[in-house]
Amino acid sequence: MEMTPPSRCRRDCAKHAAALGSRMPKILYLVTEDWFFCQHFLPMGRAAKAAGFDVVVATRVRAHGATLAAEGFRVVPLESERRSLAPLELLRGLVRMRRIVADERPDVTHCIALRMVVLGGLAAKAAGCRRLILAPTGLGHLWIDDGPVTRVARAVTRAVVGRVLRGPGTRFLFENADDPREFGLDPLGSDVTLVGGAGVDPAQIVAAPEPEGPVKAAVVARMLKPKGIPETVAAARAARAQGAPIELHLFGAPDPSNPTSLTEADLRAMAGDGVFWHGPTADVAAVWRDHHVAVLLSHREGLPRSLVEAAAAGRPIITTDVTGCREVVRDGIEGVLVRRGDVAAAAAALARLAGDGGLRQRMGQAARARFLAGFTTEAVMRTVGRLYRDTIAGGTGGPAAAGDLPSGQERA
Repeated sequence: MEMTPPSRCRRDCAKHAAALGSRMPKILYLVTEDWFFCQHFLPMGRAAKAAGFDVVVATRVRAHGATLAAEGFRVVPLESERRSLAPLELLRGLVRMRRIVADERPDVTHCIALRMVVLGGLAAKAAGCRRLILAPTGLGHLWIDDGPVTRVARAVTRAVVGRVLRGPGTRFLFENADDPREFGLDPLGSDVTLVGGAGVDPAQIVAAPEPEGPVKAAVVARMLKPKGIPETVAAARAARAQGAPIELHLFGAPDPSNPTSLTEADLRAMAGDGVFWHGPTADVAAVWRDHHVAVLLSHREGLPRSLVEAAAAGRPIITTDVTGCREVVRDGIEGVLVRRGDVAAAAAALARLAGDGGLRQRMGQAARARFLAGFTTEAVMRTVGRLYRDTIAGGTGGPAAAGDLPSGQERA
């Protein structure tokens, strides 16, 4: 499918603007953290800007407010605490967001991540916004944990997203074909759009020859238990114990607002015997230039950006056969899929790739090709721009065209 020219996008929005008076249509993003929007959703904001929208981002502002402003987005501070599920804090968040929606009067409210989908979606409805785009991204801890409190919260979330917020003015944006079914939605339905994650610019991360020296595997992720960090460290140690010449390098920071986060003390204790923790990195491209294999033994994902970046760099990938991860990697082609929690299988995969340079090269080339087929920034902007145009025009939205999806990501 050809990318719609920006001039046509602006003309489509100008038609709607005529009905609104003199102003252009406005889109309001509700998102928990400014860094999260900058890291994952700038292409979507740019797609909205290119389509002629006035873009407003309501978020907790820390270090990235200036970055958002430089993109031409107006930033509205929204203080919230992701970690808290206390009823009073949830109610306060709901009231804050309702006030922001009422003040901004957006034509479209785009809620990002599960907490904002639920609270922001309810707030937008209460404030009278008739057009919603709900993007749960990954379902995370709420779908991984199975304790009694979590089961109740999951049931409530399913009801709110799949029933209360569903309606003629609501569109859903997912990163894989499994998650819509969790809310009773059809991945092929006219109200569901699938997108290849956040998108990566192929000019920013390029395929490069392997570095010389010992084989090094890398994890680029927040240092959370559900990202499989403890299992990855155990697998690397097991592979080394079997004689595999491999090192493991961890890039990422703890996330104190996440109840599943490892602490700095935990990570320092894991280091040693071929395992290194480097903290967060601002240069992901350099990580993949300097490492041979990507690893992410996550328990569940929406669609992990770190694997898309590794694929863009032409690196083979070891990951879990779970929702989100298997959207990027096909077993034996771009890398190796292992069962969640299977440390022995992950250790065997590390040892196999450490000892076979030809296999690493073949899988890395396949990963780069798969990335170019549908996980680029341009592909994401094309799909999301189409969704925005259809939403503002009152159309059905609907799934992306087959040409917008990478091979193997077609809907079942």
